Amino acid sequence: MTKPVCVIIGAWEGLGRALAAKFASCGFDLGLVSRSEEGCTAAIEAVAQKSGTARFYQADVTEPQTVESAVAKINREMGEIKLLIYNVRGNFDSCAPLDMTYEALEKSFREEVMGAFAAAKSVLPKMIDRGAGSIFFSSATAAFRGSARFPLYAIGKFGLRALAQSLSKAYAGDGIHIAHFRLDCDLDVPVMKELYGSDYDPEKLADPDGVAESYWLTFQQPKSAWSNEVEIRPYTERWTYYPFRCR
Repeated sequence: MTKPVCVIIGAWEGLGRALAAKFASCGFDLGLVSRSEEGCTAAIEAVAQKSGTARFYQADVTEPQTVESAVAKINREMGEIKLLIYNVRGNFDSCAPLDMTYEALEKSFREEVMGAFAAAKSVLPKMIDRGAGSIFFSSATAAFRGSARFPLYAIGKFGLRALAQSLSKAYAGDGIHIAHFRLDCDLDVPVMKELYGSDYDPEKLADPDGVAESYWLTFQQPKSAWSNEVEIRPYTERWTYYPFRCR
């Protein structure tokens, strides 16, 4: 029996690896899309440990045609795509808003919005034809508020959220579950251990495997109770979009 296919664009170490492992353990084959196969190594190994199948496909999200080509190839070689997860971080360089360059701004828009649109555009027609399918976008708190220090990241995530909402409003009636995941937290990954140094405390960070479990639970939701906006944070994280603490 052919397994359903999950495509992850941005299958990097951390959440990408955790998502690949989770959906492999739940019976999916994985099409992993990245600029290089090296970036998918951890995800491929995680899928193998779950006795699943994972294949690497090359694409650069700043070049939408490469995303479309990769997804089309997955469709031909692996079969029907049941779920697509766009898991691209975007530009997290720090700068003042007036120091943004046009080139950096365009790159951020291409990574966060054009790449995401190309991915969705590549799977939506077939999903609509069969009246079923899911598209999930990994995002962040930056999608809800601007930033004086990280404006490129915030602008990109604002655009990604608008795209997710627009697609959801347009195609939910066709049976397509589209959700925007706001990760209001840092993930417990090696790079964060280095950044936090002596202040590192895993209780204050989100476990990637736990986050992946939330994606799986969202995927399982019935049509009568879909979540289109999903907020994820560890229990120790303050709700950052309020100027005061709510009890």
